[in-house]
Amino acid sequence: MDAIIAVLEMIRKGQKQEAVEVLEKNCKHKRIKYEKRKMSCYEKLRLFIRDGFIDRYSGKRLLFPNALRIISLELGTAFPFHPNWKMSDCHVAYWYLSPTYDHVIPIARGGKDIDSNIVTTSQMMNSAKSNFLIEEIGFFLYPPGSFEEWDGMISWYKGYIRDNPQALSCRSLATWHVALKKYEKEIGEI
Repeated sequence: MDAIIAVLEMIRKGQKQEAVEVLEKNCKHKRIKYEKRKMSCYEKLRLFIRDGFIDRYSGKRLLFPNALRIISLELGTAFPFHPNWKMSDCHVAYWYLSPTYDHVIPIARGGKDIDSNIVTTSQMMNSAKSNFLIEEIGFFLYPPGSFEEWDGMISWYKGYIRDNPQALSCRSLATWHVALKKYEKEIGEI
């Protein structure tokens, strides 16, 4: 903070070169070049199951994405969904209860794009955290949950689809359904 205040004073006095030197000595910006991967639904599902459908920043339970989508399919405008999560057009429960993933140490801050640096969280907590370190904003990293204790309503979802197979004509349901079937083929039925 002191260096920034000194830099501001130097700028006011027209001492731009001195200001640059103070910045480079005390708080030089380190640009990080990175390519962030885009995880498939299957990779995300493996993560969500690994973390027991628990928001690792809040400790709260999250839901298998298709469980929420079924509410929207069944109840329509009472529980609206927007494919891009537009807050004005999407029920806020999607932001609080749908799982997503986050890099604990953001890639933009030097974190690695590896499994041990990636956790399950809600869209709301992910947005709040942004590119901050958890200690900078008072977040805590909760331990993963137990999938055996909380399956994110996957068992409920499977029963619903067994009784309502026509729901899979919805593209977003089909995408997550394929990921679940791939997981079960690899690991065994849930």
